Amino acid sequence: MPSLEALWQPLYAELDGEEAPAEVLQQSELELRRGGYVVRFGGIAADQGTYTLDANGLTLCGMVGPNAGRTIPCLFKFVEDTLMICYGLSGTRPEKFQTRQDGQLYLVTYRRKG
Repeated sequence: MPSLEALWQPLYAELDGEEAPAEVLQQSELELRRGGYVVRFGGIAADQGTYTLDANGLTLCGMVGPNAGRTIPCLFKFVEDTLMICYGLSGTRPEKFQTRQDGQLYLVTYRRKG
């Protein structure tokens, strides 16, 4: 499996069934390095913490920003040259790579940026 450690640019995102605006995606990036993550918007760190991988998936532990103190279990998979992550914002790991209204699910498809 390819390494998750990289800088990732979102190509598509939706939260609870609503698609994110293209302008937001263009200004955002996710960096995964040495067990840590940073989400930047407009080049400024907006959210950061640690991540772990196990048989169940990816789990983020927020330390700074809006997710500080939260644990966010995720599903992830590589599809060709992209990374798809479905974040369980409620604290429950998603069962599928899809969102629904009021599901507290955030689905993002990223491409490797660097």
